[in-house]
Amino acid sequence: MNDVRSIEAPSDPRKRDWWPTGGLAVSIIVGILLMLFGMLSGRLQPIAIAMPLLLGSAWSWLRRPQRRGTVSLSARAESTNESRVGSTIGWRPGGEALRVRVSAPGHRSVDAVLAAPSDRGERRIGISIRTARTGRRPIFTVDHGELADLQLMGSTGGTEGPMPITVLPRAEQLREVPLPYRLQGLTGPHDSRRAGDGNDLRDINLFTPGDRLRRIDWRVTARRNSGGFGGPGTITDLYVRRSYATADAGVMLVLDSRDEVGPDLTTWNDSSSIAEDEPTSLDHARTAALTLARRYLQAGDRVGLEDLGRMRRPMPPAGGMRQLQRLTVRIALAEPEGEPRARRRAPRLPSGALIIICSTFLDDETGKLAQLWHGAGHRVIAVDVLPEPELRHAPGRLLTAYRIIAMDRHDRLAELARSGIEVISWRQAETQPMAGRIRRSAPVGLTDQQLPVALATLSRRRVRR
Repeated sequence: MNDVRSIEAPSDPRKRDWWPTGGLAVSIIVGILLMLFGMLSGRLQPIAIAMPLLLGSAWSWLRRPQRRGTVSLSARAESTNESRVGSTIGWRPGGEALRVRVSAPGHRSVDAVLAAPSDRGERRIGISIRTARTGRRPIFTVDHGELADLQLMGSTGGTEGPMPITVLPRAEQLREVPLPYRLQGLTGPHDSRRAGDGNDLRDINLFTPGDRLRRIDWRVTARRNSGGFGGPGTITDLYVRRSYATADAGVMLVLDSRDEVGPDLTTWNDSSSIAEDEPTSLDHARTAALTLARRYLQAGDRVGLEDLGRMRRPMPPAGGMRQLQRLTVRIALAEPEGEPRARRRAPRLPSGALIIICSTFLDDETGKLAQLWHGAGHRVIAVDVLPEPELRHAPGRLLTAYRIIAMDRHDRLAELARSGIEVISWRQAETQPMAGRIRRSAPVGLTDQQLPVALATLSRRRVRR
């Protein structure tokens, strides 16, 4: 049985990629009409005018480019400096010009026509926008199409994107930060309460086996042995200076990524409609977590992370710049997985660690977890990251609903403060009346202060449990 196969000749890619533009189509139509008019009227002038138009159109069609150029979209490494997100358009030309339209969420579209380089090499064009948002978000969409032969021929257009870009939060500068109740590390930058090899004097004690010779205090030894039984100049006992041992602090950052609300109350049910210049509660939480993580890691402490929006194991505490890089990526990618689910038990965190919760406290679950950890002996600090809402243009029903939510939230934060949990606000200034009532209910009044002052006040409160 003969195997008969039909072989089709490869079609010319120019027939699929290049088409006449509006200018070429108009010249062809005008040339044909003039040709018909001259033939019907018996005049040579219309035919003489039509011939160059038709011959030029045919010449443009026959000498159209052999191939279509390629357009790529890539992110830039420095795209997050100074709240700017950038990308690069790469174009390997096939025609003479490239027509692009760049669009981004919350910004007007920009149209441009780019000329091909003289050496026909790749041309790279940078694009950037200013944004206050963080996290992994689809940002740039580029619609493009090439032009050739004085823009008489155009290629079939294409679309690149939307391109997902991870916008890293920016860490702020902090001078002093609080420490846990007990330091459990064997070495570190802080003075613990146990005796060991440190700098601060603890007491003076008799020399015992294991003490270092350089710790002997010869002045105290001579004074204590001056009236001994052995007579003057006889040393019967040696005295050493004992110091407090140094240790590092264990810190667990708890990031509540279940809520993402902005200043506009009408966008609370749809975070995708929040403007680019308005940071959300999740953006504040990412910034707070990264700022605290960098400050503790630069001091030599160990920092871990727990994301309440994901049902996964927490990131264990560790130190070093490698841990800071891992935390930066995890914090930037923090977002809920589907619909938030209630936890049956609190996440297991290291014993004795300082727990810092960054949340909006719009529900009871975060407050219950904070009270459970505080009851287990942890020092817990609640960081309020809810942005100040814009109430001037809010509808009446929406404003009434917000006031109910604000009163519930006020009672929730007041209950945390009464239970011994220290509550601070991540915002630098607060003018909302309800937030003022929350601050007055706090026992230490830390939310009345600026953020660095509040953290410095907490750092000087070494409460024993």
